[in-house]
Amino acid sequence: MAKAKVVALPVARAAVETKERILDAAETLFMEHGYEATSLRALTTAADVNLAAVNYHFGTKEELFQAVLTRRLDPMNQRRLELLTRFEAESAPKPLPCDRILSALLVPALTLARDPQRGGSNFLRLLGRAYADPAPFIRQFLSDQYAEMIARFKAAFGRALPHMPRKELSWRLHFIMGALS
Repeated sequence: MAKAKVVALPVARAAVETKERILDAAETLFMEHGYEATSLRALTTAADVNLAAVNYHFGTKEELFQAVLTRRLDPMNQRRLELLTRFEAESAPKPLPCDRILSALLVPALTLARDPQRGGSNFLRLLGRAYADPAPFIRQFLSDQYAEMIARFKAAFGRALPHMPRKELSWRLHFIMGALS
């Protein structure tokens, strides 16, 4: 039994390293060439893996693209929500001012942009490219990925700007997110 654990640990570590290599290579290639123009052959070459490794870890190219975005978006959006919650608690019972809402929205993205270990500015370039990509699954994925976070920020802006029509507020938030990306 102990022997299996000793053998399994390096195998598990190798699998994690392979997965990370694939994600890193995919992030770079998708950022440089876009989703459609990035071939699995180019990806396997860049990651120094075979196609079976990509299929094993991610299934499809679409799922790989989603995994590339998720590994950066999830922590960034979580940090945004944490900041918004903290700022709202500090401001209560008054609505949070717009500058604090914007800070909670923008600071995690700007922090990410300055951290090459977490994708840095290349990831934000990839995100901008993803927003402009015509593939319907990408738009739907980003919409789903951002849904909770956008709803929270929209509600915070709604409390801060009660006179602004909701449709106008939605468009402004949409433009902020697009400009950031």
